[in-house]
Amino acid sequence: MLLAIDIGNSHIVLGIIEGEEILDSLRMYTDPKKTEDQLAAEILQLLRLAGYRAKDFDGSIISCVVPQLGASVRGALAALLGLDPVVVGAGIKTGLNIRIDHPAELGADMACTAVAALHRYGAPCVVVDMGTATKLSVLDKNGALVGGAICPGMALSAEALSQGASLLPRVSLSAPAKAIGTGTVSCMQSGIVFGAASMIDGMLARFFEELGYTATVIATGGLAPLIAPHCVEDMELDEDLIFEGMRILWERNRP
Repeated sequence: MLLAIDIGNSHIVLGIIEGEEILDSLRMYTDPKKTEDQLAAEILQLLRLAGYRAKDFDGSIISCVVPQLGASVRGALAALLGLDPVVVGAGIKTGLNIRIDHPAELGADMACTAVAALHRYGAPCVVVDMGTATKLSVLDKNGALVGGAICPGMALSAEALSQGASLLPRVSLSAPAKAIGTGTVSCMQSGIVFGAASMIDGMLARFFEELGYTATVIATGGLAPLIAPHCVEDMELDEDLIFEGMRILWERNRP
């Protein structure tokens, strides 16, 4: 089996992959202050609670957007499995035609989801990854990664709103019954949830206008199930997209 670890700003998610099937995903909070030993112990505990053993895995791969944790998780995996993990980053074979200004700046998570989107859905397509940040990646009709956009995520916007405005409380990230709120909480929920959906719709419309054609839209990330249903644009909801990309990259770069 393959152990894929996606290190995001809010969570570290472990994907359990056998062959081409994603069997399970396990989640822990991201804490850049954790040591290599702490991370190894937590990863091992999560695996054991889900019924897996370290010796079940014959390889691992890491996608990381938190630089402070990359080396620690890599060391933890090497200690647990006795094998060095593949790390998604500069120099890895992706198979992508990356046509952005500085290809080395491409985030590991965006590389993984782009690889998976091309494999599963073909070109042209747009990946909308809804997490701490909302990241949109555009692959043109030739399958080239031509760019995209990075926007504040819904949870980040909600937190900034409550922290920056003294009279506004923290609210649950759920959609209200109507767009026109009738109280502080419903007004905030409308702005946060429907506002996020409208922002994505607006960005997609601009992308399609610049491309000169429409594209398949794939929604992924932890907040996609909440936001995507409120978007006007049709979307394929694919919560395992990053792990599919990591599986493919492992096959292309395995020792």
